[in-house]
Amino acid sequence: MKIIVNTRLLIKNKLEGIGWVTYETLKRITREHPEHEFYFLFDRQFSDEFIFANNITPIIIPPQSRHPFLWYIWFEYSLPKIIRKIKPDLFFSPDGYLSLSAQVPSIPMLHDINFVHFPQDIPYLTRKFYNYYFPKYAQKAKKIITVSNYSKKDICEQFLINENKVDVVYNGANEAYKPISNEEKVKVKETFTEGNDFFIFIGALNPRKNVVRLLLAYDEFRKKINSNIKMVIIGEKMFKTKNIELTYSKLKYKNDIIFTGRLSPKELNKLLNASLALTFVPYFEGFGIPIVEAFYCDTPVITSNVTSMPEVAGDAALLTNPFSVKDISEAMIKIASNKELRQSLIEKGRIQREKFSWDKTAMEIWKSIEKAV
Repeated sequence: MKIIVNTRLLIKNKLEGIGWVTYETLKRITREHPEHEFYFLFDRQFSDEFIFANNITPIIIPPQSRHPFLWYIWFEYSLPKIIRKIKPDLFFSPDGYLSLSAQVPSIPMLHDINFVHFPQDIPYLTRKFYNYYFPKYAQKAKKIITVSNYSKKDICEQFLINENKVDVVYNGANEAYKPISNEEKVKVKETFTEGNDFFIFIGALNPRKNVVRLLLAYDEFRKKINSNIKMVIIGEKMFKTKNIELTYSKLKYKNDIIFTGRLSPKELNKLLNASLALTFVPYFEGFGIPIVEAFYCDTPVITSNVTSMPEVAGDAALLTNPFSVKDISEAMIKIASNKELRQSLIEKGRIQREKFSWDKTAMEIWKSIEKAV
């Protein structure tokens, strides 16, 4: 079988959420199925680390597509030419984009459709593209993979898709995420927070990650509790971050907030382990990989009580209203002041994390591919 895969998001040292899903699953699928041919389609020069096995043929297709007009050219003109040449049995797209022009059975992985609910959070042309093309992609798809039961229900309702067409495949956590020693935790705190305890946020800095309310909640937390607990924000700016900058400038305890930018999984593992808790409170999420990563680090979790996050967290996290600064702040107070609660959440996280692994993800994706073909 010949399978063409959209691997545009496999960019060295720049893997984000969907990029990591692409990396972890394709690494396993291609190695476990040497009897099949895989064609990885890049839109720029690629790293050899993404050519996981001998049954992969990498192909670079111009133009570099990081803009709605270029997406259209790449998927509706460049991609169909390659498909006509290779004549694959299937096109698999981990980031959800398809080609309406290409005549090939296709499977998109639609992680969420936040652009339907919060279009104002996304740049104008991008949201126009998403809301016009993704419903069409969903209709064209032979099978759709999504990452939570919440997202499945949302996709089926919004795009009028039969539930039998959509498979739920949970995400996993990088193998780098695992407990470290107390001595290592002390070193991490000395390096990043002058030896103090800290809360941690991990995620791209865009509106739906709710960083503005998280910063306000942290400031309220510090005003109410006599503590030197810091806040570490890990992630790169994406778009519409002016509100974050404006909010930060007005905080009383802004000097105790550390922005690190992007970090490697190895560095993230150390910081997540050393933190008092993960404070991950987006108002929309298709899955929420940092929740599972925290579980694998034996780190307590504060997360949101909306969309997919209660499904992923189960009873192993404190759930808060992401639209309430007071609610988030009170959860931080509970975590900081109650050692027994922290330990209880850690123990529940050890149970909950067993539901999620990249091995399971890869296996379930392959099942969907076989059904589609």
